Amino acid sequence: MGDSGVVARLGNMKALLGIVAGAGASYGLYKLISREGKRRNKKKAANETVRSSQQEEVKVQPGSLLAKVSGLDVVCFRPGEAVADDIIHQSPNNLEPQHLNMLLSCLQTGTDPSDRCRILLTLGNAAAFTVNQNLIREFDGIRIIAAFLSDPATEVKIQTLNALNNLCMNIQNQEQIKIFVPRVLELIEMSPVNSELQLGALRLLTNLSVTDKHQHLLKGAVTLLLSLLVVSNESLQVQTLKVLVNLSSNPDMIDDIVQAQAPASVMLLFDKRTAAAVLLRLLTFVGNLKAWRPSAQVAEELRRKQDGLFRVMLDESSQLHSRLLQLLSHPDAEIQAQPWKSQTGHSSNDGFSDSGRLEFSHCLNSIVKRS
Repeated sequence: MGDSGVVARLGNMKALLGIVAGAGASYGLYKLISREGKRRNKKKAANETVRSSQQEEVKVQPGSLLAKVSGLDVVCFRPGEAVADDIIHQSPNNLEPQHLNMLLSCLQTGTDPSDRCRILLTLGNAAAFTVNQNLIREFDGIRIIAAFLSDPATEVKIQTLNALNNLCMNIQNQEQIKIFVPRVLELIEMSPVNSELQLGALRLLTNLSVTDKHQHLLKGAVTLLLSLLVVSNESLQVQTLKVLVNLSSNPDMIDDIVQAQAPASVMLLFDKRTAAAVLLRLLTFVGNLKAWRPSAQVAEELRRKQDGLFRVMLDESSQLHSRLLQLLSHPDAEIQAQPWKSQTGHSSNDGFSDSGRLEFSHCLNSIVKRS
């Protein structure tokens, strides 16, 4: 029993010494690892310091890839209105196809009238360039823009007419714009006299009637135009006469023009007090009509219509003869004596036609003789 107890105690002592030795070895190993880790960290920190100082010494060369990349903005999502606002502030001739498409999309989804006006203004300015005229048509933009002819806001309708007016400079676009002529005429008839709305509508009709192709759409509008002529201011009178001169330059339109109702007060415009710009176009309009020679039978039928343009301006009983004689002594030098010529064209947009090129003095004399 005694020997076995001694043996047991010796075994326990060895186990204890083993544990102590193991713990010491573990601690020594930990210290070794810890010391090595600290040494590596110090070395790494030193390297980072050197690398940082080297980076600070690097200078970004202008025009380099690094310079370009460092100047780029972070791309993030923005609402359509914000993007459209950026596009609006760009120059019209710098707009890309995707910009035009985005503006048309914003125009359809926007609800603020002021935003619509700004977008329409931008599209209208862009439409001054042929490439944009074609792109807007290809994006179905004419239909989208023309829809705002019925917008409740007056300013939106004005900007719509201005945009369509520029788009109308393109012959292919006219094929789509002609569909909206009835609405444009309705705006002229229903809008306040001398308003920007009427002026914008007349500008559009002027461009649309430059060629003979779409003039027939205005056959029923001659009475409206003549009525507007006697109640409007100078600017509107000039624009109205541009349309009438265009129509009267087409022989196929004369029959419809002379049958239209005309207010007797239109004769009062043949007066020295009438603005020269109005008077010159008015005389060209009459000169175009006087070039038309109806048969005796047709003239007799037209004469029976008391308020018809033929009876008011072209018949032998008209006051036109005496009023034209007074204009031969007009105080304006251009009207009184100087010969003048003018012609229709997009470049001048003066409303005169090729067939309406008349020397003024010859125009007066020929009209007086025929009367």
